[in-house]
Amino acid sequence: MQVDQYKSSKQIYDELFSHTGRARPGLGHISRFLKKNTAEQLRQKSELAELTIRTLGITFTVYDEGQNIDREWPFDIIPRTIFQTEWQGIEIGLKQRLKALNHFINDIYNDQHIIKDKVFPEALLKSCKDFRPECVGMQPKYGVWAHICGTDLIRDADGTLYVLEDNLRVPSGVSYMLENRNISKRILPELLNRYEVRPMDDYPSQLLDILSSISPRPNKFPEIVVLTPGIYNSAYFEHAFLAQRMGAELVEGPDLMVADDDCVYMKTVEGLSKVDVIYRRIDDLFLDPETFRSDSTLGVKGLMRAWKKGNVAIANAPGVGVADDKVVYTYVPEMIKYYLNEDPILPNVPSYLCSDADQRQYVLDNMESLVVKPANESGGYGMYLGPRESRRRTVQFKKLIKANPRNYMAQPIINLSTVPTLCNQALEPRHVDLRPFILQGDRSFVTAGGLTRVALVRGSLVVNSSQGGGSKDTWILDDTKTRGRKNAI
Repeated sequence: MQVDQYKSSKQIYDELFSHTGRARPGLGHISRFLKKNTAEQLRQKSELAELTIRTLGITFTVYDEGQNIDREWPFDIIPRTIFQTEWQGIEIGLKQRLKALNHFINDIYNDQHIIKDKVFPEALLKSCKDFRPECVGMQPKYGVWAHICGTDLIRDADGTLYVLEDNLRVPSGVSYMLENRNISKRILPELLNRYEVRPMDDYPSQLLDILSSISPRPNKFPEIVVLTPGIYNSAYFEHAFLAQRMGAELVEGPDLMVADDDCVYMKTVEGLSKVDVIYRRIDDLFLDPETFRSDSTLGVKGLMRAWKKGNVAIANAPGVGVADDKVVYTYVPEMIKYYLNEDPILPNVPSYLCSDADQRQYVLDNMESLVVKPANESGGYGMYLGPRESRRRTVQFKKLIKANPRNYMAQPIINLSTVPTLCNQALEPRHVDLRPFILQGDRSFVTAGGLTRVALVRGSLVVNSSQGGGSKDTWILDDTKTRGRKNAI
């Protein structure tokens, strides 16, 4: 492969090569691997990866013009690397962040000290569409509402890591992270053996332990189920994958019932089996037709009643969406200082709130250089990317902001870091982000790496798989085994 033809920009941080074309310290083995293998050999490895994905049925679903379309998981074989010394700080920062977010959610549904102390505006809470009055007064075990979180991280031009957003409602992608590693083991064993790469296949057992820790029957082996909307959901592959790996039952709403004793039971061929923990992959409003949407056929009638009486644990708990809001995100640094009396380890991306008159005017005056996001959309939908938008859409978006300023926030455009990606038998830089997964119950856990998402379209900053993005395996490398070695360029 003609590595010397790879062109990284001075204005963008490339994680493998400097702009002079030299491999970054400790990454010489990857550089040599790319040089040693011809374009045809790398293409064959890529085809083997695609065959593996097809054989294992690793798919995701996209919604297109009213249709559900299954697609094979897009995977690029060239790994993304991060050194252990940096990752240690990231782990601590991610645990700090989720701990503060859980304090916030618990406070919001109980005493609301953060509002009384004027650290968080009451007006923002009143206008938050994911605040659930039905959850007021609840105190889940350990005060933890968000047991699973996927936090999106990005690097800017000087290599600094920022938190882009926190995904707390039904965070997805961890199964693809694990499958990416399994594919790497099959097609890149010789390269993996060159490094001390931290394993990540313990995630299902860690998740099982966290879910078990919140069971209302601590002295009994818990019955844990994964509640899925069904086969047409975009993340159904992941629901089935995690249930199988944990040894839990994969269920849909009609498989469960709430009996007269306000406990949840699973219907089996042997009769009813009491359920202790529900790992739900269904949005709040569809969980319980008795409490939320009466027309929902996805949830379980009486589930909220059982949860509020402490007879079943739900992960993530209903109501966590109050903190999964891109406007609330801007207050996380203040939450960390308020609840933990600590400085944030991982910085937020600088942000502008359109609910503030002065900040809103700045956004309206500088639309062409900003990313504007609606507060509660996900998957990159509804986003405005200044330099790439038409004049007509700019005018339309300004009207949307003026009509509902609370629903929008803006950030400067950050040129995400790049990683070499195999494109049409050539190496080209492609922008990436990273979604590590954090667990919290009786303790905290962070995956050794995460799901690296890559924008497969040249120059694009949109990494979401639903909009044409792909993925890479993420390797956390032991510095002491790599950095001291001489790189052959």
